[in-house]
Amino acid sequence: MRTVRSARSARSVTSVRSIRSVTRGIPALLAAAALLAVAVPGAVAAPESGAAHDTVAAPDTVAASAPAALTGDELAASWTGPLSTRGRYIVDADGDRFKLKSGNWAGAQGTYVGSGDVNDVANHQAHQKSNNIPLGLDRTPIGRLMADFHSLGVNSIRLPFANALVHDKTVVPDTAVAANPQLKGKTPLEVFDAVIATLTADGFAVILNNHTTSYRFCCGLDGNERWNSGQSTQQWIDDWVFMAKRYQNNKRVVGADLRNEVRRDTWDDANWGRGDEHDEYTAFEQAGNKILQVDPDLLIIMEGINWQGIPAAPFPHQRPDLKPVHALSHTLIDSNKLVYAVHFYGYTGPANTGAGSGPGATDDPRYEDFTPDQLAQVVNDEGLFVTEEGKHFTAPVWVSEFGAAGRGSTDAKERAWFKNFTDILVKNDTDFAQWPLVGWSDGKGTPNDNWALISYDASGKKLGVEDDGDWRAADWNKLVNAPAKSGRIAPVNHWNIVDIDHGDWNLSRTMLAKADWSPGNSKGNCPDTERLIGLSRSYGRGLCTDVAEPLKAAGAWEMVDDEHYVKQGDWASGYNKLQCPVSSFAVGYSMNGPAMASLLCAPSATPLPTTGRSVWFDKGDNRPATGGAKGSDWAENDYKGQCADNEYVAGVAMTWKSLQLGRPDALLCRPLT
Repeated sequence: MRTVRSARSARSVTSVRSIRSVTRGIPALLAAAALLAVAVPGAVAAPESGAAHDTVAAPDTVAASAPAALTGDELAASWTGPLSTRGRYIVDADGDRFKLKSGNWAGAQGTYVGSGDVNDVANHQAHQKSNNIPLGLDRTPIGRLMADFHSLGVNSIRLPFANALVHDKTVVPDTAVAANPQLKGKTPLEVFDAVIATLTADGFAVILNNHTTSYRFCCGLDGNERWNSGQSTQQWIDDWVFMAKRYQNNKRVVGADLRNEVRRDTWDDANWGRGDEHDEYTAFEQAGNKILQVDPDLLIIMEGINWQGIPAAPFPHQRPDLKPVHALSHTLIDSNKLVYAVHFYGYTGPANTGAGSGPGATDDPRYEDFTPDQLAQVVNDEGLFVTEEGKHFTAPVWVSEFGAAGRGSTDAKERAWFKNFTDILVKNDTDFAQWPLVGWSDGKGTPNDNWALISYDASGKKLGVEDDGDWRAADWNKLVNAPAKSGRIAPVNHWNIVDIDHGDWNLSRTMLAKADWSPGNSKGNCPDTERLIGLSRSYGRGLCTDVAEPLKAAGAWEMVDDEHYVKQGDWASGYNKLQCPVSSFAVGYSMNGPAMASLLCAPSATPLPTTGRSVWFDKGDNRPATGGAKGSDWAENDYKGQCADNEYVAGVAMTWKSLQLGRPDALLCRPLT
């Protein structure tokens, strides 16, 4: 969520986001001042005069090629749920590309800015009091809203909600649904239900987005900084399981967008893989796999870390976004369900909060300060690199928030940025979602929040991006109408990380249904559709793949913790060995500290060759020159051994000599055919 949703100098305030704490030993006052100064959202629509940047007159023209508006029946007939992924693309149930062309229908995440009387509209974002339901239901019948969404050319809706909504038993005021009296007497969650039912019946794909914990408007030091701000990680996961179960029979509810803009709180940053309570990487993987156990049809959508550090010149600070994924990507129990997401706004930057002045403001460049080529590079570095095929991190990337102040704005830099940024989305055929979709306008037709694509006054009169005077129309239409890959997408191979750095990493539905297969040890196993193909020497990382995956037999999987299957020759003389039975292949492993403890072996449905080769990695990397997630290091700063794509891991060798502590030293790689 952009901090300044109303466009009162979008640079005067902004969101603050997080990663790894640097505040230990720094006085609380300094940390709080640096953050709070950029955490107060504005509430006025038009930009103030005397803006810091050059301005141009707003044109009174409309782009000629408005999006082709589909009816609900036409949109519904154009795709079949559920959705999944094939490499960098999202596909529907028929395997056809489904590009997310989305809008954010905000409101159910809350609009209260956190001070003053919650019932006073003046204390809500852009003077828009949502009553904790999607905006506009007080002003416009929901059927009209659907038609207006279709006219924008969107096919999907990102629907933010607060955890508070899951537990809220309060009936919404009648005034909040004045234009939709059928919704009177309902709780916010029941209104949410009705909105989802209407959207999906009209053909839209719906992505649920956990935006906030409380109903307080995001972002900054607002109590919504992390998934476990104001609640435990377990409560957050439980709420997601509740939502997944609630909509599991509606296959047009296609995704779970786990959390919005994870960022720093006063003292601590989120981190990526440390295994503590601030570890976003682990929390997101746990939540995603719990959701998939309830509803295996949902896409699991994960943002990176949106802000790290104290936004002040003496301290490290940055917006990492998806950069950590390059070294440590997620693996879900279903390999074709992961989507990554990232947000971009022109007034922020790779290390710029967007604050215009005072504490929290830095001299770091904003995205709008970059040349088109520089912007394309930084957008790739922070997000779009994930779409590169054949890597351990390969996944679709959804720019689930971007936008700009439209009608009434005269900010030349922001206009140029919006054009350049939408050009990047067009060139890269990127899935997108504009923020926000719906806002209010006053009696004179002036939008309360001129970032909204559609605004409605109290009588329900609409003012949209396609109406005269909104400079964004040309770029919006360019984006929605852009040529895109379509039709059938071929299935792809996967390479996925197993990370047991901090405990079990159980990615197999088969083994999740069983008791602990290696008690007292840290265990990692591959998704059921994959096999083990690589190990790192010190960190407990593994690599799984489904390349040429052999069918598994119906028999039980076996845990091997000794050498009684080493019968076809000594392939690592002088070393201890763990080896799978003949015609079985490794699908998991366990470790006790740095030492190999066992292999988990699955039986093959067909006989497998017993000849093979030893792949040693005790003194350096030993990975195939081609294939196998080449060019993406799945265990940085550690030695790695990896079989070729047409091989399977049949055994692992290790030693306790010379203080080697039982670390894996060699793999027995055998051909699949």
